[in-house]
Amino acid sequence: MKRMALLGVLVATPAAAQGPAPALIGEGQRLAQQWCANCHAVAPGQRPPAGDAAASFPAIAALPSTTEMSLRVFLQTPHAAMPDYRLSRAELDAVVAYILSLRR
Repeated sequence: MKRMALLGVLVATPAAAQGPAPALIGEGQRLAQQWCANCHAVAPGQRPPAGDAAASFPAIAALPSTTEMSLRVFLQTPHAAMPDYRLSRAELDAVVAYILSLRR
């Protein structure tokens, strides 16, 4: 019972309401530029790689079905058309935070 009360307090704190730290989002952007920009336009206004059909990160972020959980599941599931980067937990946190930041 104490754990549930503590969880309620943590979720209601201003830090939880503010979202991910800018440093985490910045790291996600750096990782996206390094690993994802060969196939995806990873920033708003960025031109997609020539001849590529991969969705842009801003378009992915704008989908109603895009949630933190859906991104985590997708990025941890091997896909034939996508390289298997085996993101660490910290890298996954950063990339997910960056993609979701593009909704703003």
